[in-house]
Amino acid sequence: MSDTTLPAAAVERHIPFLAWLGARREHVADGKAVVVVDLVPELLNNHGGGHGGVVMTLLDNAMANAALSRIAFTREVVTIDIHVAFMSPATGRLTATGRATGGGRSVCFCEAEIADANGKLVAKAMGTFRYREPA
Repeated sequence: MSDTTLPAAAVERHIPFLAWLGARREHVADGKAVVVVDLVPELLNNHGGGHGGVVMTLLDNAMANAALSRIAFTREVVTIDIHVAFMSPATGRLTATGRATGGGRSVCFCEAEIADANGKLVAKAMGTFRYREPA
């Protein structure tokens, strides 16, 4: 699913930093979101793997989109906390899959994982997101 087939409210949410990273939403609906990024040299750490900040950003974005899709993009979300476990070096195309797992009217609990192009698990995360009215 490209941004052109997403709900209008989802398309309107342009985030310059994610655009600079080259992150692309491939799917977002019903409490699930898939976001991908192709690692380029500028996104690597000194060991040649994807920088931890890029990995964490991708996890955060997948979970935030999952939380937003749970409420049909009627409000905004802000991240309260994220817990990340790094499993293996990030290489190539990274695919983050986020899922809303619970919550209520004011918060949403989410999980996400990133796999590389070979399907190898790179990182997992759990996060809490607060819903708020648009500014």
